[in-house]
Amino acid sequence: MALPTRPPRLAPAPGGETATTSGHWLMLAGVLIFTAASLACALAPDSQALIGFRLIQGAGAAVLVPQVFSIIQLNFTGPARARALSAYAAVLSAGAVAGLMLGGVVVTADLFGTGWRPVFAINVPVGIVLAAAVPRLVPPDGASSAETSAGRAKQLDLAGLAAAACAVLLIVLPLVLGPGEGWPAWCFGCMAAGAVLAAGFVLVERRVAARGGDPLLNLAVLRAPALPSGLATLAAMQIGYGGLLFAFTLHLQAGLGESALRAGLSYLPMAAVFGLAGYNWRRLPAAARRVLVPAGLAVSTLAYLSLAAGLHTGAGALTWTGLAVAGLGLGLSVSPLLTQSLTHVPPARAADASGLLTTTVQLGQLLGVAALGSVYLSRAAGSGSSATGRAAASAVAMSGTACWLAALSVAGLLAAAVMVRAARGR
Repeated sequence: MALPTRPPRLAPAPGGETATTSGHWLMLAGVLIFTAASLACALAPDSQALIGFRLIQGAGAAVLVPQVFSIIQLNFTGPARARALSAYAAVLSAGAVAGLMLGGVVVTADLFGTGWRPVFAINVPVGIVLAAAVPRLVPPDGASSAETSAGRAKQLDLAGLAAAACAVLLIVLPLVLGPGEGWPAWCFGCMAAGAVLAAGFVLVERRVAARGGDPLLNLAVLRAPALPSGLATLAAMQIGYGGLLFAFTLHLQAGLGESALRAGLSYLPMAAVFGLAGYNWRRLPAAARRVLVPAGLAVSTLAYLSLAAGLHTGAGALTWTGLAVAGLGLGLSVSPLLTQSLTHVPPARAADASGLLTTTVQLGQLLGVAALGSVYLSRAAGSGSSATGRAAASAVAMSGTACWLAALSVAGLLAAAVMVRAARGR
């Protein structure tokens, strides 16, 4: 799918320089940081260095991913925007499943005796190709975000940045470490402090905007109809999605004793259905497309209930059918969700909406891993040392976790119904 042709070059900015795109260069910077960090991860001498390089890798991804939404929002309109968002959602979400499969293949292959290292090294040639392609294929989106329409330099919102970074750290850290530590009191104290800082971040951003400054996140974007309810729907979906991938992988490997390769390949039907549905939903009639997000979440609910029943009764066909149908429900939901959420977002707020969407995806998946992973692990505990006992306890634990996945889909369905009405202007 070709991007639109480059718009005419802008007139020189007041400082005498021709304004360049922010998203264009930020995307390239994100690719380069992520690629370099991936190479460093592959060469990491120990676990401490690996953790540090992974932190840099995450920072590169945080710079890169929001630019994609912004570029789509600024350079596509109407059906073309829907197609672009469909392609993006299909690649982003199916890529998470494909990563599990490819990771299993690479780890099992143990290429040249390097173990897990090629999992990171595989990003390097892809990143080099992408870095070469960005300047040629990604069009400038107009004036640089370093300048306003009046020509003044934008000022970095350091107070907002500090509040947001600390709030996310205080919330994310206990979610990552809490399950392994048995949820000590400090975890809940950190999350409470993070919530307070998040509220402080909102106050800081409002104050910066009120005095005519440049907030890190312009909260006015939340006035766009369909975006708040779309974010709620996306959060429910991503919590379930992250929890499903994590818990079911634990079930396959820790519970059933499957290899990394076998566990990864188990997601192949889900990934295939996900990708096909995520890109081809636009072929449906217009009336069906308008209600596709709630319909897809209804399909996901039935899929998770089928998965729970299959695991509880030992019906293998029902289990694997449920997993594939879950891919169908997600594929039908994610792409139209992004399209409808952004329907009324003005181009000037594209970057703010992009940041909110990508943050919701990442934090939602992390919350799913932490919360639903804890549900699975607590139910699977005390299964005994025999393989049969572990498999039976794991199946029961995963069945209960699938019921929580169904409940999350119902919550997402209710939020999606609100979003659909808002997107249609009612």
